[in-house]
Amino acid sequence: MFIRTENFKEFIRFYPIVTIIIAIQLVIWLSVLIIPPLGNLIFQWGAGVNLLINQGEYWRLVTPIFLHDPNGIMHVLFNSFSLVLFGPALEQMLGKTKFIFTYFLTGIIGNFFTYFTNPEAYYVHVGASGAIYGLFGVYMFMVFFRKHLIDRGNAQIITTILIIGLVMTFLRPGINILGHLFGFIGGVALGPLILNNVKPFSVWKNRRPSNSDSVQFDPNRWNKKRLPIRKYFKPALWVIIVVLVLLGLVSRFF
Repeated sequence: MFIRTENFKEFIRFYPIVTIIIAIQLVIWLSVLIIPPLGNLIFQWGAGVNLLINQGEYWRLVTPIFLHDPNGIMHVLFNSFSLVLFGPALEQMLGKTKFIFTYFLTGIIGNFFTYFTNPEAYYVHVGASGAIYGLFGVYMFMVFFRKHLIDRGNAQIITTILIIGLVMTFLRPGINILGHLFGFIGGVALGPLILNNVKPFSVWKNRRPSNSDSVQFDPNRWNKKRLPIRKYFKPALWVIIVVLVLLGLVSRFF
């Protein structure tokens, strides 16, 4: 569910929405780095600034989802890496429309409550973290209330990552704490609405041929599908956790 087995082309074909979101935020971040006049214009136009939102620039409740700190690469890498790991399963389970709805609504919820509860007029915030924590919120709703949609191993992964993420939210400087928390709460609140009639993630669903003139029987089909997942599951779990923690810690210095 969270261990990616697709190659680059398969990932793009199977998860186009996740791919597009990652591409947009990376292109915007690179534009700030490579073409400062253009990038700075985009950043100034789209960053969440409480004073400007209060003056009617309400698009700033949405645009920060695509923007990241131009002075550090770890912010955009951490969010992109999290999307690569945790976005695909939800895109398949929810479908493209519901996934887009969930991602942007939870991000907007995080940005709105950042604006609504923060009294600092010149407070500036950017980043997709609110939307990503919204996805975590949907997963946590599965863990507690839709257990048939997520197995125990993946439930442990997402719970561990969430705990680490929440702890680092309060330890790292310059983090939009309210955006993280309210994005997560928004994801949990959307769970009952978006998870109705949803089927569990299946890696084989992506590889099923869309058109077939005839059904052919392969006597070795089951042997081909028996992958040694259990053998590598725990090591992969710890690799994911260690990488995310390292990204979060290193971001303190970049």
